[in-house]
Amino acid sequence: MIARNLLLYLVLIIIPDLYLFKRYIRPKRIAAWKKLMWFVPGLVMIIFTLIMACSKHFAPSDYTVFSIYLALFGLLVCTKLAFLVCSVVGRGVARLFHSRKNWGNLAGVCLAIFVAYATIYGLTAGVNRFDVNRVTLQVKGLPPAFNGYRIVLFSDAHVGSFTGRRQALLHEAYDSINAQQADAICFVGDLQNVKSDELEPFRHLLNSLQSRDGVFSVLGNHDYAEYFNGTKEEKDSIANEMIEQQRLMGWRLLNNEHVMIRRGADSIFVAGMENDGEPPFPNKADVKKAIDGIPQGAFTIMLQHDPTSWHRTILPGCDAQLTLSGHTHGGQIGLFGVTASSMRYAEDDGLYEEDGRLLYVSRGLGGLLPFRFGVTAEIVVITLNAEL
Repeated sequence: MIARNLLLYLVLIIIPDLYLFKRYIRPKRIAAWKKLMWFVPGLVMIIFTLIMACSKHFAPSDYTVFSIYLALFGLLVCTKLAFLVCSVVGRGVARLFHSRKNWGNLAGVCLAIFVAYATIYGLTAGVNRFDVNRVTLQVKGLPPAFNGYRIVLFSDAHVGSFTGRRQALLHEAYDSINAQQADAICFVGDLQNVKSDELEPFRHLLNSLQSRDGVFSVLGNHDYAEYFNGTKEEKDSIANEMIEQQRLMGWRLLNNEHVMIRRGADSIFVAGMENDGEPPFPNKADVKKAIDGIPQGAFTIMLQHDPTSWHRTILPGCDAQLTLSGHTHGGQIGLFGVTASSMRYAEDDGLYEEDGRLLYVSRGLGGLLPFRFGVTAEIVVITLNAEL
């Protein structure tokens, strides 16, 4: 991950140090060696960044070390960046209004303090909690026997990120899922970070999920080993292993296919597509294959990891009344209702409707980056009611 953007990381480390040194350190009448000490934290971050960039794969193998790196980057780099931006803007404003006072410096100090707080909170309390959100949906075409049908939706488990003390959080989440006594559990992709061996410490836990009609799942972009640094054959082998692991866990993995669920004479369908992403994410979806054999007008729930597929593929390509997705993690960072993902995705968190058809996007349970601020992880309990 760091290796792909190494130059950017180095620039972000070096530029604030040079700016602050030139403006506030060099003019001071102190010994040269004391001035040079200013660059020691930056040098440490450069060395640490180069070491992290040497990781063979996109995701780190040691999440404890990775968390330490994120903490240092936030405290030693992002705080200086925040001050730099405010200071430069403040200087521009001061020149515009012919003022000798740069109020941007004061704003920069305040923003740097906030960034330090957000870093500490996001890596500790923020990433070590989740919500159980309950949603009731009025849906068209739901057969009477399925009125009140309860689905537990969760996504983006990224179990490889739950290391050390955070393993207990994953156990708590799965206990909460089972406690809902759902009719169905739907998982919409990204069970792993890089390789399926991440599942090994949680095998019994993953096997324990239970609902009346079973666990239905689809693959996410991480589940195809796209972030494994190997040959195509190696990646295909890892992806096949993930498919096999989910089936051994008793999950009903829907790779461009569907199942029918009956209640007496009534029935609904749960269909699932492989990941339907835009570059650089894999696109292996086949909506026609997924719905082939579903009667026209039958109530259908579509599982698709990437919510961008809703407008691109699902709405024009099938009649599914409800689509369940994940992928965005809700941005993981949010402030005053604006999240990182909302700047990229039209549908990034929660419920969306178009012409009576619904999409629900989960904020996810985990994430490749063990950090959340203003966007809490979630499990969603969806109750379906027939539209009156």
